[in-house]
Amino acid sequence: MTRRTFLGWWLASLMTATVVTAVAPILVFFWPARPKGQKEGPIMVGLQTPIDQLQDGSVTQILAPTSPNSAFIMADGGGDNAKGELAFGAFVVKDQGKVTVFAQNCSHLGCSVAFNTDAKTLDCPCHGSRFRLDGSVLHGPAAAPLSHLTWKQGPKPNELEVEGIVLGF
Repeated sequence: MTRRTFLGWWLASLMTATVVTAVAPILVFFWPARPKGQKEGPIMVGLQTPIDQLQDGSVTQILAPTSPNSAFIMADGGGDNAKGELAFGAFVVKDQGKVTVFAQNCSHLGCSVAFNTDAKTLDCPCHGSRFRLDGSVLHGPAAAPLSHLTWKQGPKPNELEVEGIVLGF
């Protein structure tokens, strides 16, 4: 082996080690590891009023169960919310005869929105965004609508099955 060949191999190995050292930590953001003990599936949530008895224009808040620790999975998103992100609370909204479940996270910066009973809107207390009952933006700074949650009627009239995850911590 010549000195030139040795130096070529040595430099190639050094450059490869440098690139791997710089790129490996970034790969975690593309393929995050799920901690052990997490299970995806439907989460059963109870309502005070059965779905078929909700009045048009009504909004009911639901929270992910804390025992075991659970979270809802966003079905779509925009702004600060993205498909697959987690929400720990949601709103069941009946608007024009249609029932929809939205994550309570504001699409601007993720603050929890609240129902404004007077204006019949979902308002963000952090930066003033307002959302209509169909989830669309009424007033910014939010540019994207609220995220939907995947749900279906539970076995009882006052139960919902919301797509979620049971956290292992």
